[in-house]
Amino acid sequence: QVQLVESGGGLVQAGGSLRLSCVASGSTFTTYGMAWFRQSPGKERVFVAAISWIAGGTTYADSVKGRFTISRDDAKRTVSLEMNSLKSEDTATYYCAADKFGRGSSNDPSYEYWGQGTQVTVSS
Repeated sequence: QVQLVESGGGLVQAGGSLRLSCVASGSTFTTYGMAWFRQSPGKERVFVAAISWIAGGTTYADSVKGRFTISRDDAKRTVSLEMNSLKSEDTATYYCAADKFGRGSSNDPSYEYWGQGTQVTVSS
């Protein structure tokens, strides 16, 4: 079992930056693939970014490439999402997810564990 707790959300103006963090507890973290997804009201949850266990390979949604950066610190059992040049369309609840097979996939069903979410609101 893995427990995930996100933090760092908030209200920011368009063009600004935020850094989200997700702390994992309860099981081996270093071999897990980690990802961020987001969900806006009335819409499905969508992939944002992922980082695999092997070599820390990263994958990004086209909508955030060049603006967002995912990283992990295995010693601190933390995965972070640095978000720059934020747009109003980035407004959503952001969820951290963990995949015990370490794949770092963009596929939602690949992830067995989810955090409770943190709200990001970008004002235009």
